[in-house]
Amino acid sequence: MKLYDLSQPLNQEVFFWPYYPPFEVKYIKRKPEHGVNAQYIQTSNHIGTHLDAPRHFVTNGMTIDQIPLEWLYGPGVIVDLSDEMDDLAVYTPKMIEDRVEVREGDILILHTGWHRYAQFGEEADEERYILMHPGAHPDLVDWLLEKKIHIWGLDAVSTDHPMNLPIGRFLGKGMFGQCDRVQAKAREKFGDDLDAIFPEKDYQLTHNALFPHNCMHVENMGGQISAPELQNRRLTIGIFPWKFKGGEAAFCRAVAFLDE
Repeated sequence: MKLYDLSQPLNQEVFFWPYYPPFEVKYIKRKPEHGVNAQYIQTSNHIGTHLDAPRHFVTNGMTIDQIPLEWLYGPGVIVDLSDEMDDLAVYTPKMIEDRVEVREGDILILHTGWHRYAQFGEEADEERYILMHPGAHPDLVDWLLEKKIHIWGLDAVSTDHPMNLPIGRFLGKGMFGQCDRVQAKAREKFGDDLDAIFPEKDYQLTHNALFPHNCMHVENMGGQISAPELQNRRLTIGIFPWKFKGGEAAFCRAVAFLDE
């Protein structure tokens, strides 16, 4: 069996969500004076490759430590959508099912190609990675629930489309203009009637509609996710967060296991 790391590296250089605190790290002990090296970190949970638990959006939702181990390791698929993904692209259930069979209870990983714009990607571009990433079509919500999928993930900063997130609705209006740039690009791509395509009810859709059903996701995946031998096939996948009691999210290591 061969193992493939589907995780992005994480340190103080990594891009972080607008207006969230960055990852901070420093040494609190060094070997010359203490005989040991020790570091201290301070960060939000939503940076680097991480698993969002339902508690992230649901007050009494399942926390990281309550997720059954059987949901975190097992059969699944990696779906290569990168040939159809560009700025603000939308992915659909049909795109997925045209490429690979998805079975009930699978761990579902979407390879959009967006990891190449992440901090340590070959085309690192902070604005493009955070502001222009692909996002889910509303049809994906019912499809994921019908498939009884508990964990899915992708190589982008969010599962939701930017127009269904603060960065497409209200963040950075005026002086910094992030929202204005996202909306301008969306009008160019989808037309002027954005309210019809991205209605208010779909705000943070994949979070609000899926977490109450214990359908959760991994964001900021990467690493070897684009390896040719992993694309559009069934394999075994593991998502390994630390056992964070009461955690609404947690850093995780995502791994694909492929029989040689």
